[in-house]
Amino acid sequence: MRESEREELEVPLLRLKNGFHENCPGCKVEQDKEMQTGFPIKGFFTIWMVVLCTALPISSLFPFLYFMIRDFHIAEKEEDIGYYAGYVGCSFMLGRALTSVFWGVIADRYGRKPVIIIGTITVVIFNTLFGLSVNFWMAVITRFLLGSLNGLLGPIKAYAVEIFSEEYQALGVSTVSTAWGIGLIIGPALGGFLAQPAEKYPTIISKDSLFGRFPYFLPCLCISVFALVVTILAFWIPETLHNHNTGGKKLHDSFEALEAMPSSPTLRSLKEMEDFEPKSESLFRNWPLMSAIIVYCIFSLHDMAYTEIFSLWAVSSRKYGGLSYSTEDVGEVLAITGFGLLIFQLSFYPFFVRKFGPIKIARIFGALSIPLLQLYPYLTFLSGIMLPLLVNCASVLKNSLSVSIITGLFVLQNKAVAQNQRGAANGIAMTAMSLFKAAGPAGGGALFSWAQKRQDANFFPGDQMVFFVLNIIELIGVLMTFCLVLKN
Repeated sequence: MRESEREELEVPLLRLKNGFHENCPGCKVEQDKEMQTGFPIKGFFTIWMVVLCTALPISSLFPFLYFMIRDFHIAEKEEDIGYYAGYVGCSFMLGRALTSVFWGVIADRYGRKPVIIIGTITVVIFNTLFGLSVNFWMAVITRFLLGSLNGLLGPIKAYAVEIFSEEYQALGVSTVSTAWGIGLIIGPALGGFLAQPAEKYPTIISKDSLFGRFPYFLPCLCISVFALVVTILAFWIPETLHNHNTGGKKLHDSFEALEAMPSSPTLRSLKEMEDFEPKSESLFRNWPLMSAIIVYCIFSLHDMAYTEIFSLWAVSSRKYGGLSYSTEDVGEVLAITGFGLLIFQLSFYPFFVRKFGPIKIARIFGALSIPLLQLYPYLTFLSGIMLPLLVNCASVLKNSLSVSIITGLFVLQNKAVAQNQRGAANGIAMTAMSLFKAAGPAGGGALFSWAQKRQDANFFPGDQMVFFVLNIIELIGVLMTFCLVLKN
C-alpha cells in the first residue's frame, strides 16, 4: 500500500476507533465520559430515580393485600384469603418473566431510553388502575400488565454500566441494587401508612371521598405521581446505545466491537471497513454470562425466601421460636436496614470490589452469611436493649452482604457481553430470576409452616430448620461461584 493511501485509511479508522461517529448517541456518551471530571452525580441520580420508580409498586401492596382481597368478597372462608392473595402477588412476577427477554431485545435494537420511558409510563397507568380495582380479576390483570409492560430493570442495569467510566461502573451497578433494595422497603411503608386513610385519618379524609370509596388508592396514587415525575425527567437522559449509519447501512454495534475491528493493511478502502459487522455469539453458549445468571438465580431464590421468612419469623410468637414483634417493630427494623444498606453500598462496597473483585466478594460474603444466618434462632433468647440492637445489626449485615453479592453478579453479567447484547442478556437474567423469585415466597412460606409444627424435633427443631435450609441454598450458591468465569 502506498503511503498516501495508508494515510487516507488511517484517518477514518482512527475516527471510528475513537467513537467519533456523527449523530451517534452512544459515541456522544463515550466522548463525554472521556472528558468528564469529578463525581458523575447526575448519572447516579438518574439511575436511582428510575430504579426506585419501578421498585416501589412491587411490594407496596403487601401490607394491605389481605384486606383488599377480603373487601372483594371472593373468598368463601377467611382461611382462603391468602390463597387468592397469592395469585395477585405472583401475577406481577409472572408478567415480568414472560416479557423480560422481549424488552431486552427491544433495548438492544432501539435503545435503552425508550424502554425506560415505556416502563415508567406503565407504572403511572397500571399502578393507578390497580389502586382503583373493584374486583379480584381487575387487580390480577392490572398487576400482570404492570409486570409485563415494565421491562426497564434489565436495560437499566446495562445503562448503569454504559453511562459511567470504568472507575465508577461498579458503583453505578451498586446504585441499581441499592435503590432496588430501598424501594422494596419504602414501598411497604407507603402501603401500610396510606392504605385505608378514611379509617386511619377520619378527621382528614371522609368515607364518602374518593379515598374513602377506594381505600387502597392513595398509596398507589402517590407512587404513580412519583413515576410521572420520573417519566418527564427521563426524556432528557442520554441514550447509550451506539447507532452507526455508514454508507446507507445501519449498524447497531458497540464501542467494544469498534475497538476490536481489524486494522491490518488488507483493508484497502473505507468501504471494506463499512462492510465489517461483528457477529454476535449465542448468549446461551456464552458461559461467562450463563454461569453468572445461574449463580444469580440461586442467590435471588435465597434472598426472596429470606425476605418473606424474616417477617414471618419476627412477628411469630416466642413459643414458636419467633420474636413476638409487631408490624411496626418489623417496619422499624427494615427502615434501619435500608439506611444501613445505603451507607454500606456507597461507602464500603466500592473498596471491597476494588480489593477483591466481584467473584471473590460473592464467595467471601456468601460464606460469611452462613454462620450469621444460623445465629438468628438464638436471638430469641435475648431480651431488653440487646434484642433490638442485635436484630438490627444482624439484619443490616445480612442484607449488605446479600446486595453486595447480587451487585457483583450484575457486573459480571454485563461485562460478559458486548453492548449490542446487554439488553437481551439482562432480559434472560430477569426471566430466570423472576421464575426463581416466584418460587421463593411459596417455598419459604411452606417451609416456615412445616418447621413450626416440629418444635420438639431432635434435628434442628422449629425455626432452626428454616434457617438451616436457607443456608443450604446459600452454600450451593457459594459453591457455584467456583464455576464463574471472567470474560476475556
